[in-house]
Amino acid sequence: MREVRTARTTTDYEAATGRIAGLPFRRHHVLLAAWTVLWFFLVEPSGGFSWHYLRQGEQLLFSGQSDGGLSLYAHHPELQIGPVSLAAARLTAPFSPHTGQLVAEAASAALGLVMLVVVGRTAALYYLGTGTNHRRLQQRLLIAGLAFIPMWVEVSVRFAHLDDVLALFFTTLAAHALARGKPTQVAVFLALAVDSKPWAIAFAPLVLALPRRDWLRTALWFAVLVAVAWLPFYLGNLDTMAAAKFTIPNQPASALRWFGVTDPATPWWDRPTQFALGLGLGSIAVWRGRWPAVVLLGADARILLDPSVYTYYTASILLGTLLWDAVGQKRLVPWWSWIALAALYGGTLLLPSDSARGFVRLAFVVVSAAYVLFWPTQQPRRPRSGGPGEGGRRAARRRERVLVGADA
Repeated sequence: MREVRTARTTTDYEAATGRIAGLPFRRHHVLLAAWTVLWFFLVEPSGGFSWHYLRQGEQLLFSGQSDGGLSLYAHHPELQIGPVSLAAARLTAPFSPHTGQLVAEAASAALGLVMLVVVGRTAALYYLGTGTNHRRLQQRLLIAGLAFIPMWVEVSVRFAHLDDVLALFFTTLAAHALARGKPTQVAVFLALAVDSKPWAIAFAPLVLALPRRDWLRTALWFAVLVAVAWLPFYLGNLDTMAAAKFTIPNQPASALRWFGVTDPATPWWDRPTQFALGLGLGSIAVWRGRWPAVVLLGADARILLDPSVYTYYTASILLGTLLWDAVGQKRLVPWWSWIALAALYGGTLLLPSDSARGFVRLAFVVVSAAYVLFWPTQQPRRPRSGGPGEGGRRAARRRERVLVGADA
């Protein structure tokens, strides 16, 4: 029999989903959008700090110059930007430099809102069939989102790092595809993340969270799509290999200083160790049944061993805490998102000593990694099929699926 929606059922549905007067918007959507717009206009006048790298890179990539095209990375190792990001930056070429920068900043900031929606739906899918309280999930996402947005505007507007933006955006889509049980999509989105920014390889352990039967096929898709993007540059100019050895200054506030690393530039072992640590910690998280911690652990490895301390690095940490707070645990208050914002961003602004700032970064990595790996958490328990009352449970799950799209 076809269901007739009365005024009472409509009111109940809107209350359950957070809809505003029958519109396709939810209350927390509107609040987060307003928060994003506020931060965008606060930061944009001083924004675009690194946009010239994207502009230069896309012009060289699509030019016939001897130091461009497939020789780009051989001649410009300082452009540690993936080809997917340069192709995306090319979309701003028809505009004037200022307008193109503004378009990129606005689009990148908007992707932060999209990611919040995707994370909410990922959480709803992850807890599907467990009696998820959708209003609590919306509240948890709102509170975590209020911490996430300032750091997202830092990377997307102040620094205009389209490469980091796309790497984190595609990683979010990969996590959502994982929750949906779509192995090919997981491979595609993870590959696009690496093709946008190489350090996203630290998030590859998400593949291991798939059923074991899907590992090989997903890994092959991932490897092929990464090779398609990067291999032409290595074959086009063998000197591209030198780009992997590009170094940056070892800043006094780096956590590396607390390990006694005083080299003026990036040590030769630093990048391989950074990738290995991120991959190792992420694999342990999956082994312990905590794949929502993979992004946070990969980002932890980055800020622990990176010689630089740019504030936009914290955006990857905030995406990691957002996924952990929304998907990895069911606490109403997303403490880790706010701890990360206070420690890594607030510490940068308030602590006067480089050494103290480096210690805070080190302490955050150690404590957050230990927590998400070993602290007891409540894992979702789904009822087994069959037996008395299964019809009611199926109906409940059907109602939950209706609400899944309302969680972010």
